[in-house]
Amino acid sequence: MSSTKLTRFGVSMAEDLLQNFDEYINEKGYSNRSEAVRDLVREAIVQHDWTKDEQIVAGSILIFYDHHQKNLVNEIIEIQHNYHDQILGTSHYHIDHHNCLEIIIVKGRAGVLKKLSDGLTTLKGVKYSKLTVSP
Repeated sequence: MSSTKLTRFGVSMAEDLLQNFDEYINEKGYSNRSEAVRDLVREAIVQHDWTKDEQIVAGSILIFYDHHQKNLVNEIIEIQHNYHDQILGTSHYHIDHHNCLEIIIVKGRAGVLKKLSDGLTTLKGVKYSKLTVSP
């Protein structure tokens, strides 16, 4: 991906998809379609690479949950302790009386981080969870 030689290629797409893409480009502030396509391809490659279980990645797990859910906070802490080698740090935010947002900074093998994220996501009371990584 670090090659300086540029290669041109053509892309065909439906007119309405192209219009939506042009709106996306405009909203994001890209100067042209090529820049946007390159970023989308890079993102797709990163997402593909981290699906390889042995790939070492770093990223974050964002979880949004109801802290009044019985035993949920203890379950979250227990899971985090089970993965202490992969967790670099956490930040906890009180959104309102019932809801909390936690950001967990992680590093390790993609397969292990997926298991950690899945363990948190499936807990009763977790309203939203997302693992985001980069190689």
